[in-house]
Amino acid sequence: MELSIDLLKLILPELLITHFDLVSHKKEDGTLHLYFEEKKDTPKEERHRILIAHGFHKEIVVQDFPLRGKSVFLHIKRRRWLDKATGQAVQRDWGLVAQGTRMTVEFAAFLKVLGQYQS
Repeated sequence: MELSIDLLKLILPELLITHFDLVSHKKEDGTLHLYFEEKKDTPKEERHRILIAHGFHKEIVVQDFPLRGKSVFLHIKRRRWLDKATGQAVQRDWGLVAQGTRMTVEFAAFLKVLGQYQS
């Protein structure tokens, strides 16, 4: 496995690194932006269908843990497919964003625990 992928697995959610490709990044004014696109692999639970790639959903932006004093924003584009036989749209159901927030689940859990100690 490539060193950069191993490093990313240490600082980002493993689910993100496993199922998405890092396509670009940029630093601006103390903020790091990482851009991800879902890999083209069809969902395992839909292997019985003939699926064709059909673009991406609108990009979502999720705030993650700060790194070295820089805010980190993950720009994530989820893929969609079409069932060739039915024309039905198919997508994976990712639990990347904590309910009611724009942060990763892990970061939201960290802040929740941190908040318990500040009372």
